[in-house]
Amino acid sequence: MSIKLPAPLESYFASENAHDTSAIEESFATNATVRDEGRSIKGIAAIKAWRVETGEKYRHTVEPIGVSSQEGRVVVLSTISGEFPGSPIRLEHIFKIDGDRITSLEIR
Repeated sequence: MSIKLPAPLESYFASENAHDTSAIEESFATNATVRDEGRSIKGIAAIKAWRVETGEKYRHTVEPIGVSSQEGRVVVLSTISGEFPGSPIRLEHIFKIDGDRITSLEIR
């Protein structure tokens, strides 16, 4: 990655591109939530299942291209390429972090 991200976000994006769910427990808080495609996913097991599902469905990669802080959140602008109409697209990954863990992620 060419931009500097907080450690849990670097781990998140590296594991996302490797389609490896093993870093989920190291990156996310136990009771973390993810909001993606109109769904809310809560807890480590559900987040792992979501990652496997989206990886198989879209076979995507994510390239962070910008980062900013807004209202206590870290907003990462990313280019997502994969097997879906309109690829590649740009999306925001909006993170809340507590210490070294992601407590929430919204993708829009």
